[in-house]
Amino acid sequence: QQRLCIARTIAVGPEVILMDEPCSALDPIATGKIEELIDDLRRQYAIVIVTHSMQQAARVSQRTAYFHLGDLIEVGYTEQVFTTPKHKLTQDYITGRFG
Repeated sequence: QQRLCIARTIAVGPEVILMDEPCSALDPIATGKIEELIDDLRRQYAIVIVTHSMQQAARVSQRTAYFHLGDLIEVGYTEQVFTTPKHKLTQDYITGRFG
């Protein structure tokens, strides 16, 4: 069903595709297929993904933004945000201290 929704989205020729928890109810195999599709599509579209899965964010994104209680706390290249976050709130969330 996710692939059908994505197909319908790209049929209208958007510049940006917004995805809210695109793999939240999928098994690992289906998740992998959707993540591969996202990787293919990112060459043609700007893709914004909202996810609570830190693993998925690390796998599929090039840039990451972290929001806390509606405030933008940090934005940067995914590797930098995950390995050397600039803000304590970001570090606490990524390391599982809260969330």
